[in-house]
Amino acid sequence: MIDEDAEAVGRLQTIVLDGPDPLALARFYRALLGGEVNRPDRRWSLSDGWATLHTGTGLVLCFQGVPDHRPPQWGDPGRPQQLHLDIGVTDLDHAHERALAAGAALLDDGDGERSWRIYADPAGHPFCLVRD
Repeated sequence: MIDEDAEAVGRLQTIVLDGPDPLALARFYRALLGGEVNRPDRRWSLSDGWATLHTGTGLVLCFQGVPDHRPPQWGDPGRPQQLHLDIGVTDLDHAHERALAAGAALLDDGDGERSWRIYADPAGHPFCLVRD
């Protein structure tokens, strides 16, 4: 039984995304979220197989190199998304253009009927741009 009043075991340090090129993914997400790629941080050692993005909000995303990375396939239960990021934006159309210019692939535009659109990053991880 889970004690909902119990003290937390810890706090979330980062979210780690696997991919074939960690530095390229860090740069892609910097284009979407801003921040600093590969800022020195005592918690992690930077290498060809590891990159980081320290965002202006304090969130840190990490990217781990996986040579045989198999990206999720949107809509395929055999290769599910596993996780995705929702990125809040004020101007969905402007954010859409910037995401595509940074290397995103549009997966589902919602036919203009929704307040979010679904994309894939260069390694195939899905993410959404969501109108704030």
